[in-house]
Amino acid sequence: MSGTSTAASRLRAAADGANRWAVLVVLCLSLLLVALDATVLHVAVPAVTEDLRPSAVGLLWIVDAYPLVCASLLILFGTLGDRIGRRRVLLLGYALFGIASALAATADSPGVLIAARALLGVGGAMIMPATLSILRQVFPDRRERAMAIGIWTAVAAVGAATGPVIGGFLVEHYWWGSVFLVNIPLMAVILPVGRWLLPESRGESDGPWDVLGALMAAAGVLGVVLGIKRIGGREGLADPGTLVPLLVGAALLVLFVRRQKRRTHPLIDIAMFSRPAFTTAVGCIVLAMLALVGLELIAVQYLQLVLDLSPLETGLRLLPLTFAAMAAGATGSYTLSRVGPRRMVGWGFVLTAASVLLLTLMGQHDRPVLLTAGFVLLGFGLQSTLFGAYESMLSEVPAERAGGAAAIGETSYQLGAGMGIALLGSVMNAAYAPGLSRVHEEGVPAAAGSAASHSLGEAYQVAGRLGGPLGDLLRNTARHAFVDGLHITLLVSAGLLLLGALAALRLPRVMDCAEVKNACEDRTAAVPEQATARHEALPVPAAADGPGPGTRRVALPSRREPAEATGSGRAAR
Repeated sequence: MSGTSTAASRLRAAADGANRWAVLVVLCLSLLLVALDATVLHVAVPAVTEDLRPSAVGLLWIVDAYPLVCASLLILFGTLGDRIGRRRVLLLGYALFGIASALAATADSPGVLIAARALLGVGGAMIMPATLSILRQVFPDRRERAMAIGIWTAVAAVGAATGPVIGGFLVEHYWWGSVFLVNIPLMAVILPVGRWLLPESRGESDGPWDVLGALMAAAGVLGVVLGIKRIGGREGLADPGTLVPLLVGAALLVLFVRRQKRRTHPLIDIAMFSRPAFTTAVGCIVLAMLALVGLELIAVQYLQLVLDLSPLETGLRLLPLTFAAMAAGATGSYTLSRVGPRRMVGWGFVLTAASVLLLTLMGQHDRPVLLTAGFVLLGFGLQSTLFGAYESMLSEVPAERAGGAAAIGETSYQLGAGMGIALLGSVMNAAYAPGLSRVHEEGVPAAAGSAASHSLGEAYQVAGRLGGPLGDLLRNTARHAFVDGLHITLLVSAGLLLLGALAALRLPRVMDCAEVKNACEDRTAAVPEQATARHEALPVPAAADGPGPGTRRVALPSRREPAEATGSGRAAR
C-alpha cells in the first residue's frame, strides 16, 4: 500500500516539473474527445433519423443539446474548479463523459439520445475550462506556455475537423451509435492516467462560492445561445421562441455582471475586461470562431450538395484545413515570440480573409487544387489567430484566476460558433432565396418553388418529386442560386475577418516573457526566507533568450504549501 502511495507521489511530483509535457498530452487527449463529439454526429443525422424517427423538433434537440448545455455551464464549472480543484472537476467530467457516451450509443428513443447528449454537454463543460486552466498552472513560463497552447489549439482543430471523417467512416461501416463508442476506450485509459498524473491546483478560495451567480450565468448563456441558434435555423427574430430566450438571457447576463461587481469575492473578476488586451483577445476568439464554424457548415453543404461528394469524401476534403491548423499550432510559439501578439493575430485575420476571397472562385464544378489552397490558407490563418488570442487572454490574468478566464474564453468560443451559424447562415439564406423567385415563370409550380427556396437540400427533394425537365430545371436553378449565395456569404465573412484584423491593433506589440522572473523576485523581496520554501524547484531563465537548453532549476527546501496559495501550478497535497 505504501509502495502505491509512493509511486503516486512520484508521478504527481513529476507532473509538476519535468513531465509537464506528459500532463499536456493528457490535457490534449481530453480536448480531442470534446472537440470530436461536437462534430462527429453531423454526418450520422440521416441514419439517426431513419432509425429513431424523431420529430423535427426532436432532431433539432438531438443535434443542439450538446453545444447548448456545454456553452451554458462553462462559467459554472470553470469557477467551481478554481474553488474545489481543477483536477477534481476534470476527472468527474471524464467519468460523466464516458457514461453519457455509452448511454448515447445504446439509445433506443429520441428522448434517451437527447438526455445522453445533454449529459455529454455537462461533461464537456467540466473538461474544457479545466484543461486550459491546468495548462496555465503547469506552464508558468510564458514561452513554454505559448508552445503548449499552440499544441492545445491544434488538437482542438484536429478534433473538430476529423469528426466528420471518423463519423462518416463509422456510419458507413457500422451503425450510428458507433460514433459515441469511440469515447469509451479512450476514457477508460485517460481517467486512471489523469488521476495519477495530473496535478491538483486551485485559485483564490476566500469567501463563499456564488451559487446564485453561477446559475444566473448558466441560464443567461443558455438563453442567448438558444436564441442565436434559432435565428440560424431560419426562425425570425420576432418569433417568441427566439426573442424571449434572447431577452431573458441578455437580462440575466447583465444582472450577473452587476452582481459580480458588487461582491467582495466574485465568480468572475469583471476587472479583467478593463484590460484592453484581454477584452480584445476575447473578441478576436468570437470573430475567428464565427468565421470558422459558419464557413465549415457552408463548405460541407457545398461539397456534398453541389459537388455530390459522400460524407467520408467531404471529411477528407477538409483534412488540408486540419493539417494547416496543426502546422500553425506547432510553429505558433516561435511566430509569437518573433512578431508579437498584435501582428500574429492581425495578420492571421488578413490571411484568412485572403483565403475566403480565393474561395469565391469556386463554381459548380470540382476544383480540388483551388479548394485545397483555400483550405490550407484558411486553416493556417485562423489557427494563428486563435493561438495568439488564447495566449494573450491567459497571460493577461493571474494564475489563480485561470479557471474563470478559461471559462470566458471557452464561452466566447461557443458563442462565436453559434453566431457564425446564425449570421452567415442567415446571409446565405437571404442570398439564396431570390435566385428561385422566378422559377414559376418557367413552369415550376409556385408551391414547389417556395419550398425549394428554403435550402438546397430541400430543393433537391422537391426536384426529385417533380421529375422530368421541370425537376432538372429546378435542380440546376437551385444549384446556381446556392453558388451565388455562397460567394456573397464569403464576401461578408471576409469583411468580418478584416474587422477582426483592425481590432487586433489593441493587442500588445511584443510578447512579454518576464512575468515569471518578476513574480519570483517580488515574492522573494516580500518574504526573503519563507517565500522560497514554498517550492521544491522554480524555473529561472538562464539568459534573456528565455527557457530552452540553457534553463537551470534552483533546488529549494522541501516544505510545500498547496498550489492555490502560490498560483504556481504545483500539486495540492
